[in-house]
Amino acid sequence: MEKSDYIFGIRAVIEAIEAGKEIDKIMVKKDLQGDLAQELFATARQVGAPIQRVPVERINRITRKNHQGVVAFVSAVEYYTLDTLVPQLYEAGEVPFVVLLDGVTDVRNFGAIARTCECVGAHAIVIPARGSVSVNADAVKTSAGALHTLPVCRERSVLDAVKYLHDSGFTIVAASEKSVKNYTQVDYTAPVAIVMGAEDTGVSPAVLRYCDEMVAIPMRGNIGSLNVSVAAGVMMYEVVRQRG
Repeated sequence: MEKSDYIFGIRAVIEAIEAGKEIDKIMVKKDLQGDLAQELFATARQVGAPIQRVPVERINRITRKNHQGVVAFVSAVEYYTLDTLVPQLYEAGEVPFVVLLDGVTDVRNFGAIARTCECVGAHAIVIPARGSVSVNADAVKTSAGALHTLPVCRERSVLDAVKYLHDSGFTIVAASEKSVKNYTQVDYTAPVAIVMGAEDTGVSPAVLRYCDEMVAIPMRGNIGSLNVSVAAGVMMYEVVRQRG
């Protein structure tokens, strides 16, 4: 990990947030308390930076310097929010197309999906603040630089994002091998959001309940599912095909 990828020490992290640095996540030792710690928590909440309570040994593996039980990871990209981006897309006369990742944690998969998003002209990739991939230098490298131009929206949860997009006129399409509906049998020409789930668990049941469509990619071999980045690519290029 590069030295510039993280900041340690309570005051240093507070100052970094206040200076406008994009924070991917903050690790704090489980028993961290005190007025300065409370100031850190309040500052982090203001910008939506997720906090993870961890054993101090985990922080010690990152740095042995005087970290005071706090280390923050700096994001390699600037985050957007859907409630800012979506109105701008509509105002510009676009037919919005976004991809949401529900539980994808592998940096290489994320980077590959982001690269395809950029290639097909998707307007954004959406991740939750917790339980998701870190947008670090490895992700940017795997994306072939796409993450420098593709907006990444970090929302409180995928469910919140889906609800907002649904209320904003999007058709929400979830990819799931449990579906019997072929992925080509859906209309992608209107504003659309494609939801891709984690490879082990798929799209979460709570999110599925808010989706308009659940579709599957046909499998002819013995393995029951594609790698999530490949599946996302198949789905995205159907959008391209239908939109001409």
